[in-house]
Amino acid sequence: MAYKRQIDRLPIIPADAKEHNVTCHYCIVGCGYKAYTWPMNRQGGTAPGENKFGVDLSEQQYQDTESWYAPSMYNIVKQDGKDVQLVVKPDVNCVVNSGLGSIRGARMAENRPSTVTGTQQQRLSDPKVWRNGVWQPTTWDDALDLVARVTARVVTEGSEDDLVVSMFDHGGSAGGYENTWGTGKLYFESMKIKNCRIHNRPAYNSEVHSTRDMGVGELNYAYKDYELTDTIFMVGANSMETQTNLYLNHMVPGLQNGARFIAVDPRRTLTISSAEQFAGKENVLHLAINEGTDMALFNAILTHIVDNGWTDGDFIANSTFQSGEAVAQDEAHPAGLGSLEYVMETCRTSIEEAAAICGVAAEDIVKAAEWIAKPHDDGSRRKCVTAYEKGIIWGNDNYRTIGALVNIALATGNIGREGGGICRLGGHQEGYYRPSDAHVGRPAEYIDQFLIRGLGGVHHIWACDHYKTTLNASEFKRVHKRRSDMVKDAIDAAAGGTREQVVDAIVGAINAGGLFVVDVDIIHSQIGQNAHVILPACEANEMNLTSMNGERRMRLSERYMDPFGNSRPDCLIAAGVAQNMERVLRDMGHDAYADQFKGYEWQTEEDAFMDGYNKGNPDVTYDRLRAMGNNGVQEPVVGYENGQLVGTERLYSDGTFDRHGRDDRKALFCAAGWRGWQAPGKAREKAAHKFWINNVRANIFWQNQFLDQENDFVQDRFPHPFVEMNPDDMVDLGLNPGDLLEIVNDNGVTQGMAYPTATAKRGQVAMVFGSPAGSQGNVVNPGVNELVLPDYKHCWGDIRKIADATPETRAISFKSKEVAL
Repeated sequence: MAYKRQIDRLPIIPADAKEHNVTCHYCIVGCGYKAYTWPMNRQGGTAPGENKFGVDLSEQQYQDTESWYAPSMYNIVKQDGKDVQLVVKPDVNCVVNSGLGSIRGARMAENRPSTVTGTQQQRLSDPKVWRNGVWQPTTWDDALDLVARVTARVVTEGSEDDLVVSMFDHGGSAGGYENTWGTGKLYFESMKIKNCRIHNRPAYNSEVHSTRDMGVGELNYAYKDYELTDTIFMVGANSMETQTNLYLNHMVPGLQNGARFIAVDPRRTLTISSAEQFAGKENVLHLAINEGTDMALFNAILTHIVDNGWTDGDFIANSTFQSGEAVAQDEAHPAGLGSLEYVMETCRTSIEEAAAICGVAAEDIVKAAEWIAKPHDDGSRRKCVTAYEKGIIWGNDNYRTIGALVNIALATGNIGREGGGICRLGGHQEGYYRPSDAHVGRPAEYIDQFLIRGLGGVHHIWACDHYKTTLNASEFKRVHKRRSDMVKDAIDAAAGGTREQVVDAIVGAINAGGLFVVDVDIIHSQIGQNAHVILPACEANEMNLTSMNGERRMRLSERYMDPFGNSRPDCLIAAGVAQNMERVLRDMGHDAYADQFKGYEWQTEEDAFMDGYNKGNPDVTYDRLRAMGNNGVQEPVVGYENGQLVGTERLYSDGTFDRHGRDDRKALFCAAGWRGWQAPGKAREKAAHKFWINNVRANIFWQNQFLDQENDFVQDRFPHPFVEMNPDDMVDLGLNPGDLLEIVNDNGVTQGMAYPTATAKRGQVAMVFGSPAGSQGNVVNPGVNELVLPDYKHCWGDIRKIADATPETRAISFKSKEVAL
């Protein structure tokens, strides 16, 4: 019998089953799937004409047959109010994954809510308001009226600066072009909210300011470039673990075609082990640097390339700025920007100096420079595709470190060419489309500290849970709960009063330092425990949703089931807030302000798409995207010809750069001078504690695990957040595999389970990020860079045992993850 699924036989998909295009919403890779639905009382047959795949199922099928699907790909869901059978399986014709399915994507069907099979019953089905000491289910009209009345009172009696917003900026499940437009129009067009933050960082900013300031958008290549390159240069990422099908379907063919692999990571990862198997150890270079020293390494590589004349002179002359300094260092730019010669005055670093800082052998730094840029024997230029992610994005001195890495790609002309590119690998898909956020400012407000200081009166939260995914989390939780409890107490004291009396009580509590919290989510989250109004959202495929993946491939992921209960798309929730704000403001006599909330007469998510994305990209419609199937179109879309949307395979192929908005369209280099630990408190913390507490992702989890908490398949593997440790460190601490431990420092305390890992360095541990059972953010100090980017990756603490292994942790496997393929 299949794992805990109570399924020992699966139905055959009938030939006339409905077929839907689906983009997996779990990570940025965006694998293509097909969803099939059909009535409960029917199934297909073994004859070719009786099943969806037109094959003779009475005969044994080959190993990778398209006609097979697993129990995890099956469920029973609601469609048009009726129970239907559902299969969601990989699409063999999608160029992203070519039929491969990940441990998350291949479980999309069983992770859908079902009243028949009982899956995902923790989903929110109705709005809730805090009444009589509990969250009471209510109607949308009642809940939205309360949200609008309190919000309108606060912003008119004070200002829009008293409204704090936490919101997604992504695609995939919670965002998409529909939903980012809905929230963006509400808060940036109808209002001018500047006190806002992103789901995973405490300000409204970019994770990659420097590459954009240099003119280079962070998603500029095509996945096929991994198959065409000479060298894959991966920094602070672990793609075999976290983006499996990108690695297997594109990077592995590149390695098999002869590409070399360079990995910059303090720890040995599954990706490094796998690359050695596919490319041979002699073609894999692991630069196991000291934590936080990436910039010094990049500067030494750049210096060696420049000094040996391995730069692309034509590209530099034609496509990069030539006249010294273009942008001076200031509050908004943590490093100067300009010509290669200008930045070399700051970046020049000897191999020996970098080796001393990074702890990497000098000869390995030289080898890395050669593999990246040394011309082939025939004089032709070497192709190198560079991929980076959270290891430096959430690392030391974000702006300069990313700038130093982009410098290498610019100097070698590896942007805009086949087999090149320098791209972040990403966590989730992108679907950002909003009005201008220029009013927010740069640097933006540090929202967590803003709230901790007692500022702001109303907090609207959209698909975020800062309890698990912010830094300085211990302090943030304490203050957020205390302030929200003040409002709960006021509501309880006004029980039985009129709506006006309840609103007066809430506003009175806000004026005394309280915080009114509205939470929009698909489950009742940890931060949602502080909410006074909870609004249930639906997911992708419970609505139509558009987004783009890591190579800017845009698809329409089609609705194939009903929203759970009375949940709604985020864009329609935003429209409901706007409509109620207009009504309430008119009742208050603020007609001019009320007029700003016109234009939300959307009935469907497609209406929101047409109001937003389509107006800026008139060639793109739902029908045209649907016709493009799971291969979609790579943005930017440049036209519509012969019934097909015309896209852009890779950016900057014409040698011009525009992300910075400069008229000259010349790329800028970054004066990324090494300055040690940049964020406040890091050096002191490192000196005071024994262990570096790195944070990492795991393939089995979806980001902060909010849909995994009630899932036996996931919880049986990792019932507590794993803390990978060197076995000798475990012996010193009296820890056995699966024992529960605490990590302690001046910032707070968190907990996890000891997970022995032979390749881990002494004094270094890797803790899974965003676990509901133990947040690493509890022990991360509030230090950020100048543009309020968090350094989640670098915190230090001491470790002590809490308890022996539980029955659950004793039952799991601690076998090495480095399994030979």
